[in-house]
Amino acid sequence: MANNLLKGKKGIIFGALDEKSIAWRTALRCHEEGAQLVLSNAPVALRMGEINKLSEAVKAPVIGADVTNMDDLEKLFEESMKQFGGGIDFVLHSIGMSLNVRKGKHYTEINYEWNQKSLDISAMSLHRVLRTAWDMDALNEWGSVVALSYIAAQRVFPDYNEMADAKALLESVTRSFGYHYGVRKKVRINTVSQSPTRTTAGSGVKGFDGFINYAEKMSPLGNASADQCADYCVTLFSDLTKMVTMQNLFHDGGFSFTGVTQSVIEQMEK
Repeated sequence: MANNLLKGKKGIIFGALDEKSIAWRTALRCHEEGAQLVLSNAPVALRMGEINKLSEAVKAPVIGADVTNMDDLEKLFEESMKQFGGGIDFVLHSIGMSLNVRKGKHYTEINYEWNQKSLDISAMSLHRVLRTAWDMDALNEWGSVVALSYIAAQRVFPDYNEMADAKALLESVTRSFGYHYGVRKKVRINTVSQSPTRTTAGSGVKGFDGFINYAEKMSPLGNASADQCADYCVTLFSDLTKMVTMQNLFHDGGFSFTGVTQSVIEQMEK
């Protein structure tokens, strides 16, 4: 149900890959709530062609950008501001990629060159996005930036590999840049630590099916879906959360604060 929570607001959505992705679902919800959008993804993702379906559905242009390239990001913000006829009110950073996971390298034997690229794409890209917006004065006062994280930034999930380090760095950038942007323009910056979600990217993690079932049993409310995460992001982009910043916000059905559940105990006793 739409409530016009984002009526008149303008935002950039990074990382919508296909219909399963949280960024895709968030773009749909933002459009429903009255926002104008620009969609962006890496050139290699754009070649898959899926994002064009989303572009038509939300009536938004697609502007490719390599988030490790400052020139690409500057062009993206420049074209977005032309499209909007002014500044930007919100940004979703839904970007993550692990070369070591993709190539089957165990955490104890990671290739450090690949690791540097993984951290650059998955975490420091947020710093680059914020730095570009900062230099260009692209974000409006009381704007909102949300990046998607995961609880592996705080706890050990062995097969999450180097992405755990990347999420920890992502959350640190959120706090540090959040301070400076808050002082300068009242822009708020947060991460959302989502339940394991059946996205194309998430399903690539070893043992994902077993873990998503475990998380379901460990969460009093069950796992949060991509659509529910999209709803939460909408509230963070809206004026209802103006004083929330520099936070890592768990959106996981209670998983993050549950020691054990009866269903898990019963499963272990079988």
